[in-house]
Amino acid sequence: MAIKDHHLASHHGDASSLPLIKSPRSGETGGGDRTSAIQTLGNIIVSIVGTGVLGLPYAFRIAGWFAGSLGVIIVGFATYYCMLLLIQCRDKLEAEEGQEESKTYGDLGFKCMGTKGRYLTEFLIFTAQCGGSVAYLVFIGRNMSSIFASYGLSMVSFILILVPIEVALSWITSLSALSPFSIFADICNIIAMCFVVKENVEMVIGGDFSFGDRTAVSSSIGGLPFAGGVAVFCFEGFAMTLALENSMKDREAFPKLLAKVLAGITFVYVLFGFCGYMAYGDETKDIITLNLPKNWSAIAVQIGLCVGLTFTFPIMVHPLNEIIEQKLKRIDWLQKHHHHEYSNETGSVSKYVIFTTRTLLVVGLAAIASLVPGFGTFASLVGSTLCALISFVLPASYHLTLLGPSLSLWNKSVDVFIVICGLLFAVYGTYNTIVGV
Repeated sequence: MAIKDHHLASHHGDASSLPLIKSPRSGETGGGDRTSAIQTLGNIIVSIVGTGVLGLPYAFRIAGWFAGSLGVIIVGFATYYCMLLLIQCRDKLEAEEGQEESKTYGDLGFKCMGTKGRYLTEFLIFTAQCGGSVAYLVFIGRNMSSIFASYGLSMVSFILILVPIEVALSWITSLSALSPFSIFADICNIIAMCFVVKENVEMVIGGDFSFGDRTAVSSSIGGLPFAGGVAVFCFEGFAMTLALENSMKDREAFPKLLAKVLAGITFVYVLFGFCGYMAYGDETKDIITLNLPKNWSAIAVQIGLCVGLTFTFPIMVHPLNEIIEQKLKRIDWLQKHHHHEYSNETGSVSKYVIFTTRTLLVVGLAAIASLVPGFGTFASLVGSTLCALISFVLPASYHLTLLGPSLSLWNKSVDVFIVICGLLFAVYGTYNTIVGV
């Protein structure tokens, strides 16, 4: 997923996108802590754009530059359309049930499919968030092992080194203290992208480049779904949609703002994927920073990215910790035997139990990360399955269920088409990623 930073969860008390964002504070009224258009624009970019973008040139290499560009544009448009469907569903639910508290993605699942719907929605968001967290670890491990290759340290070695650091950081309760690192990682991300574009421009000027050597459409049928999976992963800020819209002062203006931002992000994604593939051709690696020259400035960018992401990782796992701790609160014996108050958020759950679950979560994610064969393949798998279901299949099916009777035949047909395409994409994308392109 474009690996995203849910630190805006802690910035907007009135934003709510269960399970990723806290519910409104009791007694809080509509106008208080809402964001301006500029702040919302920043929040949309931060919640969508992440390190997944550095895997796009590899996706273009697999699919071909034309097929890759087409895939990213289709995914960008479909993401925008389905985000609007989700907002329509939430508005319908609020019109029926009142607006005492903001409706969440999980609430829509409950309304459409009962308790199973809520669990399915929350399970998919939880698992996709785990996927994003694993991608962080793989990204750091791969980059650090390439920098220190002469010392014989592998990706797994660096992931193991990260475990105690991340366990310690996951103990920090104030996410706002970590948000500057998240911004720092985003800046390094942009610098890395500029490096790649600079390399491409230098090649064109230097004449070491022939456009004819680059494939427009891959002969492999699996190329397009692979690129599509990576693109969906790059757009995966979907679970934040309702929170972002709900936190904006002028909610009516959100669709237009969202359209502009997504159009801009799509353009940058296409341009970057194209430039990266043009610069390195068949040598393009699954994380483009691994292609950068081994000079001090490129290495400084890679290390900066890794440091930024190391401190942003706790922000990624925070929603996971919140979900686990909310479930623990419901276990009777924990409440009876442990009455250590540990911050407002965790109520009467013992701090020792919390420490253990947070440690186990980091260790579990690190274990999965150490088994991941490649960043590009992993990004495509998560994008094809979890992100496609969250971003396309669920919104379209909820829209059909909640607004079905009032929809025109055309709107119903589009919803059915999205559900079918989303499911086929998930099945074929998974098969394609596992079997290998």
